[in-house]
Amino acid sequence: MSKSSRPISLIPKEYVSVTDLTPITALGAQTARQETFGALTITENADLGIASLALRKGQEAPTVFGLTLPDVGKISGTDGTSAFWTSAGQWMIMGAGQGTSDFAKTVKDEAPACSVTEQTDGFAAFELTSDAETLERLMTKLVNLPASAFSAGCAARTGLEHMTVFLVRPSETTLTVIGMRTFADALWHALSTAAKRLET
Repeated sequence: MSKSSRPISLIPKEYVSVTDLTPITALGAQTARQETFGALTITENADLGIASLALRKGQEAPTVFGLTLPDVGKISGTDGTSAFWTSAGQWMIMGAGQGTSDFAKTVKDEAPACSVTEQTDGFAAFELTSDAETLERLMTKLVNLPASAFSAGCAARTGLEHMTVFLVRPSETTLTVIGMRTFADALWHALSTAAKRLET
């Protein structure tokens, strides 16, 4: 092939190789963000795997990872795995440390007759840790729910500013706020701004 007949590449050299891609968190960094406001700490949980599970017509709720899938407004959990109710016959399953794995496949293996969909990349999760009073003071400033709706062992879906979020309360001292990944920055801003105001 002569020099004049060589094909011309329309792709700039800097875009040809994709071997140097670096994963980032929902907040756009290589490491998860964490910030402390007095007695309250907010941590981005970039390692959480999430999958939705839905029953098919006439199907009984299965046991997943040894969990009895919870009733309306409740959560259940074992070591590293938990579930919370989202709608009739539907749950979110969460796996600690499963953020980069094919978590949906793992869940599907547990419940092969159910409809399972990967949700990890669609959501951002922020863990709030503090004493129960501080957590409840913070959230009552942000959501229009009584504290009993997100007490220990409960989960709720609600609005927070312009966003829809899940509030998941596995214990008295921990509350996980889960929102759409596209709103991760706005959700962090809302949580951190309210947390700063608690200190004043």
